[in-house]
Amino acid sequence: MIVLNKFLNTKDFISLVEKTKSLTIHENLLESIDKNYTFLKSFSADKVIYGVNTGFGPMAQYRVSDEDRIQLQYNLIRSHASGAGKPMPDDFVRATMIARLNSLSKAKSGVHPSVIEVLTTLINKEIYPVILEHGGVGASGDLVQLAHLALVLIGEGEVIFKNKRQATAEVFKKEGIEPIQVTLREGLALMNGTSAMTGIGLINYHNATKLLQWSMNCSALINEIVEAYDDHFSVELNSAKLHVGQSIIAEEMRNHLKDSQLTKKREQHLYTGENNEVIFKEKVQEYYSIRCIPQILGPVYDTIENVGKVLEGELNSANDNPIIDSDVEQVFHGGNFHGDYVSLEMDKLKLVVTRMTMLADRQLNYLLNAKINEILPPFVNRGVLGLNYGVQGAQFTSTSTTAENQALSTSMYIHSIPCNNDNQDIVSMGTNAAQMASRTIENAFQVMSVELVAIYQAVKYLGVFDRLSSKSQKIITNLEGIIPDIIEDKPLYPMIEKTKNFIKN
Repeated sequence: MIVLNKFLNTKDFISLVEKTKSLTIHENLLESIDKNYTFLKSFSADKVIYGVNTGFGPMAQYRVSDEDRIQLQYNLIRSHASGAGKPMPDDFVRATMIARLNSLSKAKSGVHPSVIEVLTTLINKEIYPVILEHGGVGASGDLVQLAHLALVLIGEGEVIFKNKRQATAEVFKKEGIEPIQVTLREGLALMNGTSAMTGIGLINYHNATKLLQWSMNCSALINEIVEAYDDHFSVELNSAKLHVGQSIIAEEMRNHLKDSQLTKKREQHLYTGENNEVIFKEKVQEYYSIRCIPQILGPVYDTIENVGKVLEGELNSANDNPIIDSDVEQVFHGGNFHGDYVSLEMDKLKLVVTRMTMLADRQLNYLLNAKINEILPPFVNRGVLGLNYGVQGAQFTSTSTTAENQALSTSMYIHSIPCNNDNQDIVSMGTNAAQMASRTIENAFQVMSVELVAIYQAVKYLGVFDRLSSKSQKIITNLEGIIPDIIEDKPLYPMIEKTKNFIKN
Protein backbone atom coordinates (compact mmCIF):
# COMPACT_ATOMS: atom_id res chain seq x y z
CA MET A 1 0.00 0.00 0.00
CA ILE A 2 1.32 3.44 -0.93
CA VAL A 3 -0.05 6.36 1.06
CA LEU A 4 -0.10 9.54 -0.99
CA ASN A 5 1.09 12.45 1.09
CA LYS A 6 4.00 14.84 0.51
CA PHE A 7 6.49 13.05 -1.75
CA LEU A 8 6.09 10.20 -4.23
CA ASN A 9 9.40 8.67 -5.32
CA THR A 10 9.93 7.11 -8.72
CA LYS A 11 10.04 3.55 -7.39
CA ASP A 12 6.63 3.90 -5.74
CA PHE A 13 5.24 5.69 -8.79
CA ILE A 14 6.24 2.77 -11.03
CA SER A 15 4.74 0.32 -8.50
CA LEU A 16 1.44 2.19 -8.76
CA VAL A 17 1.58 2.26 -12.55
CA GLU A 18 2.35 -1.46 -12.70
CA LYS A 19 -0.37 -2.14 -10.08
CA THR A 20 1.97 -4.06 -7.80
CA LYS A 21 0.86 -1.76 -4.95
CA SER A 22 -2.46 -0.09 -4.21
CA LEU A 23 -3.06 3.60 -3.52
CA THR A 24 -4.62 5.43 -0.62
CA ILE A 25 -4.47 9.06 0.45
CA HIS A 26 -3.09 10.27 3.74
CA GLU A 27 -5.70 11.18 6.35
CA ASN A 28 -4.40 14.77 6.51
CA LEU A 29 -4.33 15.28 2.75
CA LEU A 30 -8.00 16.11 2.26
CA GLU A 31 -7.78 18.60 5.11
CA SER A 32 -4.96 20.42 3.32
CA ILE A 33 -6.90 20.36 0.06
CA ASP A 34 -10.03 21.70 1.74
CA LYS A 35 -8.07 24.46 3.49
CA ASN A 36 -6.55 25.53 0.18
CA TYR A 37 -9.95 25.41 -1.56
CA THR A 38 -11.65 27.40 1.20
CA PHE A 39 -8.95 30.07 1.08
CA LEU A 40 -9.31 30.55 -2.69
CA LYS A 41 -13.09 30.72 -2.43
CA SER A 42 -12.81 33.57 0.07
CA PHE A 43 -9.82 35.30 -1.53
CA SER A 44 -11.31 35.43 -5.03
CA ALA A 45 -14.58 37.04 -3.92
CA ASP A 46 -13.43 40.58 -4.69
CA LYS A 47 -10.30 40.06 -6.79
CA VAL A 48 -9.47 39.27 -10.42
CA ILE A 49 -8.05 35.74 -10.51
CA TYR A 50 -7.13 34.18 -13.83
CA GLY A 51 -9.44 31.35 -14.75
CA VAL A 52 -11.77 31.95 -11.83
CA ASN A 53 -13.54 35.09 -13.00
CA THR A 54 -11.72 35.66 -16.30
CA GLY A 55 -11.60 33.94 -19.64
CA PHE A 56 -8.68 31.69 -20.58
CA GLY A 57 -5.52 32.28 -22.58
CA PRO A 58 -5.75 35.34 -24.83
CA MET A 59 -9.34 35.84 -23.59
CA ALA A 60 -8.16 36.45 -20.05
CA GLN A 61 -8.93 40.15 -20.56
CA TYR A 62 -12.65 39.36 -20.48
CA ARG A 63 -14.36 39.23 -17.09
CA VAL A 64 -16.70 36.34 -16.45
CA SER A 65 -19.73 37.05 -14.28
CA ASP A 66 -20.22 35.31 -10.96
CA GLU A 67 -23.23 33.39 -12.22
CA ASP A 68 -21.19 31.98 -15.13
CA ARG A 69 -18.12 30.88 -13.17
CA ILE A 70 -19.09 27.22 -12.93
CA GLN A 71 -20.16 27.08 -16.56
CA LEU A 72 -16.76 28.58 -17.45
CA GLN A 73 -15.00 25.48 -16.09
CA TYR A 74 -17.29 23.09 -17.98
CA ASN A 75 -16.81 25.09 -21.18
CA LEU A 76 -13.03 24.88 -20.87
CA ILE A 77 -13.05 21.11 -20.38
CA ARG A 78 -15.49 20.38 -23.18
CA SER A 79 -13.94 22.72 -25.73
CA HIS A 80 -10.41 21.40 -25.19
CA ALA A 81 -11.29 17.69 -25.29
CA SER A 82 -10.15 17.87 -28.89
CA GLY A 83 -7.41 15.25 -29.22
CA ALA A 84 -6.84 13.06 -32.26
CA GLY A 85 -5.10 9.84 -33.18
CA LYS A 86 -5.02 6.59 -31.27
CA PRO A 87 -6.00 6.30 -27.62
CA MET A 88 -2.95 6.34 -25.37
CA PRO A 89 -2.09 2.93 -23.85
CA ASP A 90 -3.57 2.15 -20.46
CA ASP A 91 -0.24 2.40 -18.67
CA PHE A 92 0.35 5.89 -20.10
CA VAL A 93 -3.13 6.98 -19.00
CA ARG A 94 -2.70 5.46 -15.55
CA ALA A 95 0.67 7.20 -15.20
CA THR A 96 -0.93 10.49 -16.26
CA MET A 97 -3.70 10.10 -13.68
CA ILE A 98 -1.29 9.31 -10.86
CA ALA A 99 0.96 12.22 -11.82
CA ARG A 100 -1.98 14.64 -11.92
CA LEU A 101 -3.28 13.39 -8.58
CA ASN A 102 0.14 13.82 -7.02
CA SER A 103 0.50 17.38 -8.33
CA LEU A 104 -2.96 18.42 -7.13
CA SER A 105 -2.18 16.83 -3.76
CA LYS A 106 0.36 19.57 -3.10
CA ALA A 107 -2.65 21.71 -2.12
CA LYS A 108 -1.66 24.64 -4.28
CA SER A 109 -4.39 24.44 -6.91
CA GLY A 110 -7.52 25.41 -4.99
CA VAL A 111 -9.55 22.41 -6.14
CA HIS A 112 -12.54 20.94 -4.36
CA PRO A 113 -11.61 17.81 -2.30
CA SER A 114 -13.90 15.71 -4.51
CA VAL A 115 -11.28 15.94 -7.29
CA ILE A 116 -8.80 14.02 -5.14
CA GLU A 117 -11.40 11.49 -4.06
CA VAL A 118 -12.82 10.72 -7.51
CA LEU A 119 -9.42 10.58 -9.19
CA THR A 120 -8.17 8.16 -6.53
CA THR A 121 -11.26 6.00 -7.02
CA LEU A 122 -10.76 5.82 -10.79
CA ILE A 123 -7.12 4.83 -10.35
CA ASN A 124 -7.94 2.09 -7.86
CA LYS A 125 -10.86 0.76 -9.91
CA GLU A 126 -8.71 0.87 -13.10
CA ILE A 127 -11.19 3.07 -14.94
CA TYR A 128 -9.13 4.91 -17.54
CA PRO A 129 -10.22 7.97 -19.52
CA VAL A 130 -9.91 7.68 -23.29
CA ILE A 131 -7.04 10.11 -23.93
CA LEU A 132 -5.99 10.54 -27.54
CA GLU A 133 -2.28 10.71 -28.32
CA HIS A 134 -2.16 13.97 -30.30
CA GLY A 135 -3.05 17.44 -29.13
CA GLY A 136 -0.81 18.79 -26.40
CA VAL A 137 1.91 21.37 -27.11
CA GLY A 138 3.19 21.17 -23.54
CA ALA A 139 3.17 24.84 -22.60
CA SER A 140 -0.03 25.59 -20.68
CA GLY A 141 0.49 22.04 -19.60
CA ASP A 142 -0.85 19.04 -21.47
CA LEU A 143 -4.09 20.92 -22.05
CA VAL A 144 -5.70 18.61 -24.58
CA GLN A 145 -4.68 15.30 -23.01
CA LEU A 146 -5.69 16.49 -19.54
CA ALA A 147 -8.98 17.88 -20.88
CA HIS A 148 -9.91 14.30 -21.79
CA LEU A 149 -9.08 13.30 -18.21
CA ALA A 150 -11.14 16.19 -16.82
CA LEU A 151 -14.03 15.30 -19.14
CA VAL A 152 -14.32 11.91 -17.45
CA LEU A 153 -14.10 13.42 -13.97
CA ILE A 154 -17.19 15.53 -14.72
CA GLY A 155 -18.97 12.33 -15.81
CA GLU A 156 -18.71 12.81 -19.57
CA GLY A 157 -16.65 11.37 -22.43
CA GLU A 158 -15.46 7.79 -22.61
CA VAL A 159 -13.42 5.41 -20.50
CA ILE A 160 -11.67 2.08 -20.90
CA PHE A 161 -13.00 -0.26 -18.23
CA LYS A 162 -12.48 -4.02 -18.14
CA ASN A 163 -10.77 -3.77 -21.55
CA LYS A 164 -13.87 -2.22 -23.11
CA ARG A 165 -14.41 1.34 -24.37
CA GLN A 166 -17.58 2.64 -22.74
CA ALA A 167 -19.48 5.84 -22.01
CA THR A 168 -18.31 7.39 -18.75
CA ALA A 169 -21.86 8.00 -17.51
CA GLU A 170 -22.74 4.33 -17.85
CA VAL A 171 -19.64 3.13 -15.99
CA PHE A 172 -20.09 5.70 -13.22
CA LYS A 173 -23.68 4.56 -12.76
CA LYS A 174 -22.70 0.87 -12.57
CA GLU A 175 -19.83 1.56 -10.15
CA GLY A 176 -21.68 4.09 -8.01
CA ILE A 177 -19.28 6.95 -8.74
CA GLU A 178 -20.40 10.58 -8.52
CA PRO A 179 -18.63 13.16 -10.74
CA ILE A 180 -16.45 15.80 -9.10
CA GLN A 181 -17.96 19.00 -7.76
CA VAL A 182 -17.10 21.88 -10.08
CA THR A 183 -17.05 25.15 -8.17
CA LEU A 184 -14.05 27.48 -8.61
CA ARG A 185 -11.33 26.32 -11.01
CA GLU A 186 -11.53 22.53 -11.17
CA GLY A 187 -11.41 22.53 -14.97
CA LEU A 188 -8.34 24.72 -15.25
CA ALA A 189 -6.53 23.01 -12.36
CA LEU A 190 -7.00 19.59 -13.90
CA MET A 191 -5.83 20.73 -17.33
CA ASN A 192 -2.97 23.06 -16.41
CA GLY A 193 0.02 20.84 -15.83
CA THR A 194 2.70 18.55 -17.17
CA SER A 195 1.20 15.30 -15.92
CA ALA A 196 0.87 13.47 -19.25
CA MET A 197 4.45 14.14 -20.33
CA THR A 198 5.71 13.45 -16.79
CA GLY A 199 3.81 10.18 -16.41
CA ILE A 200 4.91 8.89 -19.81
CA GLY A 201 8.40 10.23 -19.17
CA LEU A 202 8.76 8.26 -15.93
CA ILE A 203 7.70 5.07 -17.69
CA ASN A 204 10.32 5.87 -20.33
CA TYR A 205 12.94 6.38 -17.65
CA HIS A 206 12.06 3.05 -16.05
CA ASN A 207 12.28 1.21 -19.37
CA ALA A 208 15.50 2.98 -20.37
CA THR A 209 17.18 1.70 -17.21
CA LYS A 210 16.22 -1.84 -18.28
CA LEU A 211 17.62 -1.19 -21.75
CA LEU A 212 20.91 -0.01 -20.31
CA GLN A 213 21.23 -3.17 -18.24
CA TRP A 214 20.62 -5.31 -21.30
CA SER A 215 23.04 -3.26 -23.36
CA MET A 216 25.70 -4.03 -20.74
CA ASN A 217 24.70 -7.70 -20.71
CA CYS A 218 24.99 -7.98 -24.48
CA SER A 219 28.30 -6.13 -24.47
CA ALA A 220 29.72 -8.44 -21.81
CA LEU A 221 28.59 -11.53 -23.71
CA ILE A 222 30.17 -10.33 -26.94
CA ASN A 223 33.43 -9.64 -25.11
CA GLU A 224 33.37 -13.28 -24.04
CA ILE A 225 32.39 -14.64 -27.45
CA VAL A 226 35.35 -12.92 -29.16
CA GLU A 227 37.69 -13.60 -26.21
CA ALA A 228 38.52 -9.91 -25.85
CA TYR A 229 41.23 -8.50 -23.60
CA ASP A 230 39.95 -7.24 -20.28
CA ASP A 231 42.03 -4.08 -19.85
CA HIS A 232 39.49 -1.85 -21.59
CA PHE A 233 37.20 -2.12 -18.56
CA SER A 234 39.99 -2.00 -15.98
CA VAL A 235 39.98 0.37 -13.00
CA GLU A 236 43.25 1.95 -14.06
CA LEU A 237 42.19 2.83 -17.60
CA ASN A 238 38.75 4.13 -16.73
CA SER A 239 39.80 6.11 -13.66
CA ALA A 240 42.13 8.05 -15.95
CA LYS A 241 39.00 9.70 -17.37
CA LEU A 242 36.98 11.65 -14.82
CA HIS A 243 33.39 10.68 -15.62
CA VAL A 244 31.14 8.95 -13.09
CA GLY A 245 29.12 6.98 -15.63
CA GLN A 246 32.18 5.58 -17.38
CA SER A 247 33.61 4.24 -14.11
CA ILE A 248 30.27 2.72 -13.11
CA ILE A 249 29.83 0.96 -16.46
CA ALA A 250 33.41 -0.35 -16.29
CA GLU A 251 32.72 -1.67 -12.79
CA GLU A 252 29.54 -3.38 -14.01
CA MET A 253 31.55 -5.01 -16.81
CA ARG A 254 34.18 -6.22 -14.34
CA ASN A 255 31.53 -7.66 -12.04
CA HIS A 256 29.77 -9.39 -14.91
CA LEU A 257 32.97 -10.91 -16.31
CA LYS A 258 34.94 -11.57 -13.12
CA ASP A 259 34.61 -15.37 -13.41
CA SER A 260 34.71 -15.62 -17.19
CA GLN A 261 37.15 -18.15 -18.64
CA LEU A 262 37.05 -16.49 -22.05
CA THR A 263 38.25 -12.91 -21.61
CA LYS A 264 42.02 -12.59 -21.74
CA LYS A 265 44.82 -10.85 -19.86
CA ARG A 266 47.00 -8.80 -22.18
CA GLU A 267 50.09 -9.54 -20.15
CA GLN A 268 49.64 -13.27 -20.81
CA HIS A 269 49.52 -12.84 -24.59
CA LEU A 270 51.05 -9.67 -25.99
CA TYR A 271 53.25 -8.56 -23.10
CA THR A 272 55.31 -11.74 -22.76
CA GLY A 273 58.05 -10.60 -25.11
CA GLU A 274 57.80 -13.93 -26.94
CA ASN A 275 55.61 -12.83 -29.84
CA ASN A 276 57.70 -12.23 -32.97
CA GLU A 277 54.98 -12.34 -35.64
CA VAL A 278 55.01 -9.68 -38.36
CA ILE A 279 51.26 -9.93 -38.80
CA PHE A 280 49.54 -10.77 -35.53
CA LYS A 281 46.98 -13.55 -35.56
CA GLU A 282 45.28 -12.23 -32.45
CA LYS A 283 43.67 -8.80 -32.58
CA VAL A 284 45.74 -6.22 -30.74
CA GLN A 285 42.57 -4.20 -30.09
CA GLU A 286 38.92 -5.00 -30.66
CA TYR A 287 36.43 -2.93 -32.67
CA TYR A 288 35.01 0.10 -30.88
CA SER A 289 31.60 -1.52 -30.31
CA ILE A 290 33.39 -4.11 -28.15
CA ARG A 291 36.28 -2.14 -26.66
CA CYS A 292 34.67 1.25 -25.91
CA ILE A 293 31.69 0.12 -23.83
CA PRO A 294 32.49 2.29 -20.76
CA GLN A 295 33.03 5.35 -22.95
CA ILE A 296 29.82 4.74 -24.95
CA LEU A 297 27.47 3.62 -22.18
CA GLY A 298 28.97 5.93 -19.54
CA PRO A 299 27.27 9.07 -20.85
CA VAL A 300 24.13 7.00 -21.43
CA TYR A 301 24.15 6.08 -17.73
CA ASP A 302 24.73 9.68 -16.64
CA THR A 303 21.93 10.95 -18.87
CA ILE A 304 19.39 8.38 -17.71
CA GLU A 305 20.22 9.13 -14.08
CA ASN A 306 19.62 12.84 -14.64
CA VAL A 307 16.35 12.15 -16.46
CA GLY A 308 15.14 10.28 -13.38
CA LYS A 309 16.06 13.10 -11.02
CA VAL A 310 14.42 15.81 -13.13
CA LEU A 311 11.22 13.86 -13.69
CA GLU A 312 10.90 12.91 -10.04
CA GLY A 313 11.15 16.62 -9.25
CA GLU A 314 8.46 17.42 -11.80
CA LEU A 315 6.24 14.64 -10.45
CA ASN A 316 6.35 16.22 -7.00
CA SER A 317 5.80 19.79 -8.19
CA ALA A 318 2.69 21.90 -8.29
CA ASN A 319 2.68 22.46 -12.05
CA ASP A 320 -0.39 24.66 -12.23
CA ASN A 321 -1.23 28.30 -12.85
CA PRO A 322 -2.03 30.27 -10.84
CA ILE A 323 -0.47 28.81 -7.67
CA ILE A 324 -2.80 29.11 -4.69
CA ASP A 325 -0.69 29.52 -1.55
CA SER A 326 -2.99 29.45 1.47
CA ASP A 327 -0.04 29.52 3.88
CA VAL A 328 0.93 33.05 2.85
CA GLU A 329 -2.64 33.84 1.71
CA GLN A 330 -1.70 34.87 -1.80
CA VAL A 331 -2.31 33.79 -5.40
CA PHE A 332 0.68 33.83 -7.75
CA HIS A 333 0.36 33.97 -11.53
CA GLY A 334 3.15 32.53 -13.65
CA GLY A 335 4.00 29.51 -15.78
CA ASN A 336 4.62 26.38 -13.68
CA PHE A 337 2.63 24.47 -16.30
CA HIS A 338 5.44 24.87 -18.86
CA GLY A 339 6.99 21.56 -19.86
CA ASP A 340 10.52 22.55 -20.84
CA TYR A 341 12.18 20.51 -18.11
CA VAL A 342 10.46 17.32 -19.21
CA SER A 343 10.74 18.02 -22.93
CA LEU A 344 14.49 18.55 -22.79
CA GLU A 345 15.02 15.38 -20.74
CA MET A 346 12.90 13.35 -23.15
CA ASP A 347 14.98 14.63 -26.07
CA LYS A 348 18.15 13.68 -24.22
CA LEU A 349 16.67 10.28 -23.41
CA LYS A 350 15.82 9.71 -27.07
CA LEU A 351 19.42 10.42 -28.01
CA VAL A 352 20.95 7.93 -25.58
CA VAL A 353 18.34 5.27 -26.34
CA THR A 354 19.16 5.64 -30.02
CA ARG A 355 22.83 5.39 -29.14
CA MET A 356 22.18 2.07 -27.41
CA THR A 357 20.22 0.96 -30.49
CA MET A 358 23.15 1.85 -32.72
CA LEU A 359 25.55 0.01 -30.43
CA ALA A 360 23.37 -3.11 -30.52
CA ASP A 361 23.11 -2.91 -34.31
CA ARG A 362 26.90 -2.62 -34.71
CA GLN A 363 27.55 -5.46 -32.29
CA LEU A 364 25.04 -7.54 -34.23
CA ASN A 365 26.80 -6.70 -37.47
CA TYR A 366 30.11 -7.80 -35.93
CA LEU A 367 28.65 -11.19 -35.08
CA LEU A 368 27.04 -11.65 -38.49
CA ASN A 369 30.03 -10.55 -40.59
CA ALA A 370 32.40 -13.50 -40.74
CA LYS A 371 35.10 -11.39 -42.41
CA ILE A 372 35.49 -9.15 -39.38
CA ASN A 373 34.85 -11.56 -36.49
CA GLU A 374 36.79 -14.45 -38.11
CA ILE A 375 35.33 -17.01 -35.71
CA LEU A 376 31.72 -17.47 -36.81
CA PRO A 377 30.07 -18.52 -40.08
CA PRO A 378 28.30 -15.77 -42.08
CA PHE A 379 25.14 -14.61 -40.30
CA VAL A 380 25.87 -17.13 -37.53
CA ASN A 381 24.48 -19.70 -39.95
CA ARG A 382 24.53 -23.06 -38.18
CA GLY A 383 23.02 -24.83 -41.17
CA VAL A 384 24.37 -25.38 -44.70
CA LEU A 385 25.96 -22.26 -46.15
CA GLY A 386 24.12 -21.17 -49.28
CA LEU A 387 21.13 -23.38 -48.49
CA ASN A 388 20.34 -21.93 -45.05
CA TYR A 389 20.47 -18.32 -43.87
CA GLY A 390 20.80 -18.17 -40.10
CA VAL A 391 20.06 -14.70 -38.71
CA GLN A 392 20.52 -12.94 -42.07
CA GLY A 393 16.90 -11.84 -42.46
CA ALA A 394 16.68 -10.37 -38.98
CA GLN A 395 19.53 -7.95 -39.66
CA PHE A 396 17.30 -6.06 -42.08
CA THR A 397 14.85 -5.51 -39.23
CA SER A 398 17.63 -4.28 -36.96
CA THR A 399 19.01 -1.88 -39.55
CA SER A 400 15.58 -0.53 -40.48
CA THR A 401 14.55 -0.01 -36.86
CA THR A 402 17.84 1.64 -35.96
CA ALA A 403 17.39 4.07 -38.84
CA GLU A 404 13.90 4.91 -37.61
CA ASN A 405 15.28 5.68 -34.16
CA GLN A 406 17.86 7.98 -35.66
CA ALA A 407 15.08 9.93 -37.39
CA LEU A 408 12.88 9.96 -34.25
CA SER A 409 15.72 11.45 -32.21
CA THR A 410 15.26 14.84 -33.82
CA SER A 411 14.59 17.33 -31.02
CA MET A 412 11.05 18.35 -30.12
CA TYR A 413 12.33 20.80 -27.49
CA ILE A 414 13.54 23.16 -30.23
CA HIS A 415 10.46 22.68 -32.42
CA SER A 416 8.29 25.28 -30.75
CA ILE A 417 5.45 26.59 -32.91
CA PRO A 418 3.47 29.58 -31.55
CA CYS A 419 -0.26 29.00 -31.14
CA ASN A 420 -3.27 30.17 -29.11
CA ASN A 421 -3.34 33.57 -30.88
CA ASP A 422 0.37 33.86 -30.02
CA ASN A 423 -0.40 33.79 -26.31
CA GLN A 424 1.53 30.53 -26.21
CA ASP A 425 4.38 31.98 -28.25
CA ILE A 426 7.02 29.49 -27.09
CA VAL A 427 5.99 25.97 -26.17
CA SER A 428 7.76 22.80 -25.02
CA MET A 429 6.19 20.03 -27.14
CA GLY A 430 6.86 17.87 -24.09
CA THR A 431 4.18 15.24 -24.61
CA ASN A 432 5.26 14.75 -28.22
CA ALA A 433 8.83 14.36 -26.99
CA ALA A 434 7.76 11.81 -24.36
CA GLN A 435 5.72 9.75 -26.81
CA MET A 436 8.52 9.79 -29.39
CA ALA A 437 11.00 8.72 -26.70
CA SER A 438 8.66 5.85 -25.86
CA ARG A 439 8.73 4.70 -29.46
CA THR A 440 12.53 4.81 -29.60
CA ILE A 441 12.62 2.64 -26.47
CA GLU A 442 10.25 0.08 -27.97
CA ASN A 443 12.40 0.04 -31.12
CA ALA A 444 15.56 -0.39 -29.06
CA PHE A 445 14.11 -3.43 -27.32
CA GLN A 446 13.39 -4.92 -30.76
CA VAL A 447 16.93 -4.36 -32.04
CA MET A 448 18.45 -5.72 -28.83
CA SER A 449 16.24 -8.79 -29.18
CA VAL A 450 17.69 -9.50 -32.61
CA GLU A 451 21.16 -9.09 -31.14
CA LEU A 452 20.36 -11.58 -28.37
CA VAL A 453 19.10 -14.10 -30.93
CA ALA A 454 22.46 -13.83 -32.70
CA ILE A 455 24.42 -13.99 -29.42
CA TYR A 456 22.55 -17.13 -28.42
CA GLN A 457 23.34 -18.83 -31.76
CA ALA A 458 27.01 -17.76 -31.49
CA VAL A 459 27.38 -19.25 -28.01
CA LYS A 460 25.84 -22.51 -29.19
CA TYR A 461 27.92 -22.65 -32.37
CA LEU A 462 31.20 -22.05 -30.52
CA GLY A 463 30.30 -24.43 -27.68
CA VAL A 464 31.61 -22.03 -25.04
CA PHE A 465 28.73 -22.09 -22.55
CA ASP A 466 30.81 -23.76 -19.83
CA ARG A 467 33.50 -21.08 -20.11
CA LEU A 468 31.12 -18.13 -19.88
CA SER A 469 30.86 -16.06 -16.72
CA SER A 470 28.19 -17.19 -14.28
CA LYS A 471 26.07 -14.13 -15.13
CA SER A 472 26.28 -14.86 -18.85
CA GLN A 473 25.42 -18.52 -18.25
CA LYS A 474 22.29 -17.44 -16.39
CA ILE A 475 21.23 -15.21 -19.30
CA ILE A 476 21.77 -17.94 -21.89
CA THR A 477 19.91 -20.46 -19.71
CA ASN A 478 16.96 -18.09 -19.36
CA LEU A 479 16.87 -17.61 -23.13
CA GLU A 480 16.77 -21.36 -23.83
CA GLY A 481 13.01 -21.53 -23.49
CA ILE A 482 12.56 -18.50 -25.74
CA ILE A 483 15.15 -18.76 -28.52
CA PRO A 484 15.44 -22.08 -30.36
CA ASP A 485 18.52 -23.35 -32.17
CA ILE A 486 18.46 -21.96 -35.71
CA ILE A 487 19.83 -24.67 -37.99
CA GLU A 488 17.01 -25.28 -40.42
CA ASP A 489 15.42 -22.03 -41.58
CA LYS A 490 12.30 -20.95 -39.72
CA PRO A 491 10.35 -17.70 -39.29
CA LEU A 492 12.29 -15.52 -36.86
CA TYR A 493 9.59 -13.04 -35.86
CA PRO A 494 8.03 -15.15 -33.06
CA MET A 495 11.35 -15.54 -31.23
CA ILE A 496 12.18 -11.86 -31.71
CA GLU A 497 8.84 -10.90 -30.16
CA LYS A 498 9.23 -13.37 -27.28
CA THR A 499 12.78 -12.17 -26.61
CA LYS A 500 11.63 -8.55 -26.61
CA ASN A 501 8.88 -9.31 -24.09
CA PHE A 502 11.35 -11.20 -21.91
CA ILE A 503 13.94 -8.43 -21.69
CA LYS A 504 11.30 -5.73 -21.35
CA ASN A 505 9.39 -7.40 -18.54
